[in-house]
Amino acid sequence: MKHLLVRAGAVVAVVAAVTAGCSRPEPAAPPERELTQAEQLRISDADEVLIKRCMNRAGFSYWTSPRLSLEESREPGYVSDDVEWARKHGYGSRIAAAADRYRRTNPNGAYRQGLSAERRTAYDEALDGGRRARILSTKLPGGTATVRKRLGGCSEEAERKLYGDPDAWFRADKAVTNLQPLYVPRVLRDERFTTALAGWAACMRRAGLAYPDPTAARDAAARTRDFASETRTAVAEARCARETSLAAVARERQTHYLNALREQYGEELDAHRRLQRGAYERAAGITGARV
Repeated sequence: MKHLLVRAGAVVAVVAAVTAGCSRPEPAAPPERELTQAEQLRISDADEVLIKRCMNRAGFSYWTSPRLSLEESREPGYVSDDVEWARKHGYGSRIAAAADRYRRTNPNGAYRQGLSAERRTAYDEALDGGRRARILSTKLPGGTATVRKRLGGCSEEAERKLYGDPDAWFRADKAVTNLQPLYVPRVLRDERFTTALAGWAACMRRAGLAYPDPTAARDAAARTRDFASETRTAVAEARCARETSLAAVARERQTHYLNALREQYGEELDAHRRLQRGAYERAAGITGARV
């Protein structure tokens, strides 16, 4: 089950203050809160702005992606309990289709193809280092796989300006965003979660939609390719998720089982949140927030 509800970095840190001798303990520093989706989007928007500025300095044109509104950028997660959003957007298929159309007609690709071979090589080197890019690598949680990333040029410059240390960000981000295989199976077996899910499925049946879980409902809606049908299913999902508290239970259980991984991955979780917080503070001085 993918996209369980919130980003893998959502965990409540527990910090103990330790002092020596007879001095009074210092108050524990409050944990960094998880960034909101709006704040995370501001980082990605700032990253594009920085890349554009860098490419322009290198003598190339570069177009940033069209910005969706904050409402359109919403990530539904495993289950949605936002009835109004579902009534307006269904599962977001039209938003996704528009984004896909832009990807297929991205002006940066057409611009690059219109360059001479020599200029195309220079463009690639300016954007991400081209063949000269260095390769970052790190093992994913569990140690069974290694992920790699090419980094250089304006892409590296943008990450360095936002995160300070692109290498540390790469390691922390890949660790935290790949923890799902370690905690999702526990969530799916959790009694509170399975009870809420059973209630949700019963609610959906009463609405005339017999689906065992939200993933099955969304897959069926996608196969119909009918927006009215998609919207009907999405609204029922959201209403039933609200009625049974499935979304709230799943979020709480995810946080619980993610917390259980802190002993092994606490350093990565803390680094991820710290680096992301710093990136947001820098992004706020580069670009405005989505509305």
